[in-house]
Amino acid sequence: MNRPPYAIGIDTSVTRLSEADRLLREIATGLALPPDAFGCTHLVRDADGGRPRVALSLAAGSEAVIEGARDRLTGQGHQVQDGVWDGAGRAVLYPGADGLKGTLTVAELVSRSAIERVQVLGAQDGPDPSIRVVTREFVRPQWREGELVLAAMPAVGGTLVPFEVPDPTPCCADH
Repeated sequence: MNRPPYAIGIDTSVTRLSEADRLLREIATGLALPPDAFGCTHLVRDADGGRPRVALSLAAGSEAVIEGARDRLTGQGHQVQDGVWDGAGRAVLYPGADGLKGTLTVAELVSRSAIERVQVLGAQDGPDPSIRVVTREFVRPQWREGELVLAAMPAVGGTLVPFEVPDPTPCCADH
């Protein structure tokens, strides 16, 4: 599944992914987006190299949906631009995301969602479709060359887990 053709970018002052996820979900809920919509986060900087932050994007198969979202978000004071920030967005909202709970096989994960493939870190080939993925109810694939790909890593008992963890320990937390 390719990224839908109609998209907008939403600038934010958010600097943490968890905060960006929450904001994206709040915005999407307020807009009542259709099931084919995508909501992504993007790590961006200003052109002068300053102000690193997490920007958002929304994409859908309907121009009317995206134009309606643009109008509502602009009316709420958000800075909105045409298109996505880059081709490598981290998907938070995507078709099938809410059904990726518990432990699923790679084949089930791919068939139930917009994720097109699972890539195990450090492996040349994709995993066997029967390998189980422990989702931790937190599955954040990324766009790579037009495909929605979930990065995963080996875990206990021959399973896989998504590379990104739901509650990461902040760097240097004990300093």
